Order: sequence, then structure tokens, then C-alpha cells
Amino acid sequence: MSSNTGSNLPGSQEPDVPMAASPLTRAVLEIDEYTAGLGWDQPARLFALVDTARLRAQEPGLAAQLGLDSTAASTAVSYTPVEQEELPAGTALDEFLATIAWPDAVAGCALTVERLMLPPSAEASVPHDLSEKQLAQWVAKHPDRQEVRMTVAVLRDGARESAVRLREKDSAKEVLTGADLVPGLADALAATFAD
Repeated sequence: MSSNTGSNLPGSQEPDVPMAASPLTRAVLEIDEYTAGLGWDQPARLFALVDTARLRAQEPGLAAQLGLDSTAASTAVSYTPVEQEELPAGTALDEFLATIAWPDAVAGCALTVERLMLPPSAEASVPHDLSEKQLAQWVAKHPDRQEVRMTVAVLRDGARESAVRLREKDSAKEVLTGADLVPGLADALAATFAD
């Protein structure tokens, strides 16, 4: 597991996440808040999710570097996102994800990516004879397009969570969460754990 230590998430400072949220939801919202702080028009970012207690025990140096206070050990399950190296430029996301194999210490992974989306009302007007590149150009010119940042996480056990933030409603209070918001991306991430 590599870490991009220049921009790791501070483990001891969680965003305003509801305490009742699941550990995976808390991790997704922490990543969303971190990437929101970097601004828009960012490249895709990949994170390993590691069990925080296990990280403290097995990698105390890395845990200290991430700001995880060893005296704040808790019996509650939590996941620490560790940002991975930058994704290779010019490689399609699905092709890149197909090359990943995680070590056993990684409990899950997450990806944050920005995309243009159309509301359901615009789906009927989408031309069907366009290539993928032409379709992307058509969507980019559509007056109802919306820029979104999607953060999707999966665990080895199959659990999933997503957070979607609209650029026009760029506020932590406006982030939509749910397990099935971005199923295709969740499937691609889950495949990185397949044997």
C-alpha cells in the first residue's frame, strides 16, 4: 500500500459527520470533505481504506504521520482513507481499475471522480448514434448539464457507500449519500478485490 503523504487525510479531524452514520459512510464523507477542500476540476483520486485500529497497531509510524492519535483508541470500527499515488494520465479509469490488486491489510477502497451528468428529464433527447467521445461532447454542451463529484467506496465484505456533491450546491449539507447511487463505479471498485 503506497501513500501520498503530501496530501493524506488528517485522521484525527473528521468532518461534520453524523455519529449514527456507519463507519463506511463516515469514511466516504471524510473523503468528500477532503476533496471539497481541494476545489473543483481535480483529477480522480484513489484511496485505500484501512481498519484504523489495525493501522495503529501494525503501522504506528504511518498512523502518526496521518495524525491518528494512538491514545484515542476506540472499540468502534473505523476506516482511515490513505490516498494512493496519482492515477496515470491518459489511462481510462476502467482500464486502470482492472490493474489493481490490494494487499490483505486493505479493508476497502474508495474513488472520487468528477463528471458531467444530465437530469432524467434530458435522457429522452440523448442521441443514440454517438460514440463515447461524441456523447461526452454532447453532454458538455447541454444546457441542463450538472457537474458532480462522486465518491464511491466498497469494502471486501461487499458493503458499499457513495456521496454525490453537485458543483452548484457545493456544501457539506447538500451531499447526497447512499449505497446504490453509482452502482457501475461501485462494481468496478469491488472487482479490485476479486481473487
